[in-house]
Amino acid sequence: MKDEIRLTPELLLQGYAAGIFPMAESRDDPEVFWVDPRMRGVLPLDGFHISRSLARAMRRTDWVLRADADFAGVVDGCADRVDTWINPEIRRLYMALHDRGQARSIEVWDGGQLVGGVYGVVLKGAFFGESMFSRRPNASKMALAAAVDHLQRTGFTLFDTQFLTPHLATLGAQEITRATYHARLDHALGVHSADFTSATIGSFQDVVQRMTQTS
Repeated sequence: MKDEIRLTPELLLQGYAAGIFPMAESRDDPEVFWVDPRMRGVLPLDGFHISRSLARAMRRTDWVLRADADFAGVVDGCADRVDTWINPEIRRLYMALHDRGQARSIEVWDGGQLVGGVYGVVLKGAFFGESMFSRRPNASKMALAAAVDHLQRTGFTLFDTQFLTPHLATLGAQEITRATYHARLDHALGVHSADFTSATIGSFQDVVQRMTQTS
């Protein structure tokens, strides 16, 4: 359904709590519409699949993990592609949510350059993953692994990926029915102890050590 009034951060959060999320047809389309997929993508926080090659790359890298160091840069990196659903209105809304502490980014830095990242909305025990990008091989996979690790360590129970892509499936993401998703969402919205800022982001070496110990 097309949105006919100017969206606010409050309305956006109400939408997420109801199980829907906003998109635009393209970066040039000013309209924003709500999406409620029949099948929903989720990434189990205890089920991230870290391949041997990815684990090796994370152990050997000198890239640095950061959280919220350049949220706008992550959003812009995600929108920097031929086809994108991130229009100026969507960008405005997520920047406003970030200012309120309810949109967060996990970032991969190579020296002073942002080379990958993932961002999403946080609400109680739910993380609604919006998009990710990569300017180096494996950078988005590494960011996603770090996000899963961080969310698990800080009390979250749901990582919503919206849709299931072949790429996400290789990392452990699953597709569930709308009814199952709503049950998991209701549980996550009852979790009041989740706090994205309650742990430091650490290093890639820390992340891969924890993941390989528990896998």
